[in-house]
Amino acid sequence: MIMITEAAASHIKRHLKKRGKGVGIRLGVRTTGCSGLAYKIEYADSVEPEDIVFENFGVKIIIDPKSLIYLEGTEIDFEKNGLQEGLKFNNPKEKDKCGCGESFRV
Repeated sequence: MIMITEAAASHIKRHLKKRGKGVGIRLGVRTTGCSGLAYKIEYADSVEPEDIVFENFGVKIIIDPKSLIYLEGTEIDFEKNGLQEGLKFNNPKEKDKCGCGESFRV
């Protein structure tokens, strides 16, 4: 299961509304960086038959089956710190992060 906080859901809804289309966000992982994996997030305009969909606070989080093994149990939160703001991933499967924060290892 993938969870999303109310703050993150509000942030995503604002961006989807500004964009004018989309059914939710697509979350996945890609190979990159010092530690091996990085989160990949993009707008989703459709749901494919093989996709796994989680919904919290009216926001759909769409994940491909291959990424789910790395993301199971993740909570997506929204964090604002000074002038920086963005989504934060609290992934219980993360064993380590690289120093720059771009990638992680499970």
